[in-house]
Amino acid sequence: MPELPEVETIARGLAPELEGRTVTGVTVREARLRTPVARDFAARLRGRTLGRMGRTGKYLVTPLDDGARWLVHLGMTGRLTIGAHRLPILHDHVELRLDDGRMLVYNDPRRFGRLDVLDAAALAKVVGPGVDALDATLTGDWLFARARGRRTSVKALLMDQREIAGLGNIYVSELLHRAGIRPRRRAARLTRDDCARAIAAMRAVLDGAIARGGSSISDYRDGFDRAGSYQDDHLVYDRAGEPCRRCATPIRGVVVVGRSSFYCPTCQR
Repeated sequence: MPELPEVETIARGLAPELEGRTVTGVTVREARLRTPVARDFAARLRGRTLGRMGRTGKYLVTPLDDGARWLVHLGMTGRLTIGAHRLPILHDHVELRLDDGRMLVYNDPRRFGRLDVLDAAALAKVVGPGVDALDATLTGDWLFARARGRRTSVKALLMDQREIAGLGNIYVSELLHRAGIRPRRRAARLTRDDCARAIAAMRAVLDGAIARGGSSISDYRDGFDRAGSYQDDHLVYDRAGEPCRRCATPIRGVVVVGRSSFYCPTCQR
């Protein structure tokens, strides 16, 4: 579930806590994640000094002092939290011990995440070519050019990580409502004005969600085990049957690209 705002919140919170810290120990209790933890993961991370954690799309990326990168993908239910040393709890799969005595723990009930140590070339293959959703080069004209001739829905286009990195089901539903565009509209039918509104809405939604610490609608917590609050500002996501907060028309729920989608039939065309 964690999308760009949640991952960005974690990166911004943990970056100053981890930068310059040395990993003194690594324990892998469960390697069977969606992408299995490599046999040499602990050895490659142990003894390394951490650079400043950042985010690329939905990935947390931390440079190491040997030139490699530590990558974390939270999947659907992953959490990465820092704190004082404690005994492991259920679903604590990977534990990093730091030189200041604290622990960084990866917990993931559904085990859909990924932890790896990669060189630059391997990292580029994992994160893919998509333009980050917060990148200033992402404009309405760019989206219009990408949408031309596309038979797919606008929602499918926006969620395609090979095109735009970081967006997922929650925030695409929210930005399309703000832009007044239905999720099933064919991408090729978008006008330049539609695309400009979509990009403006995307930035407004993402900035607002980051400011509120992301959306905690199930498992998500930030790097200090705190819930986000942007779910209180959702206009359509998971609100089927409830009145639109703009026009009072009941929100509709449909399935688009295999995902539950929500929109207002009056505000969105």
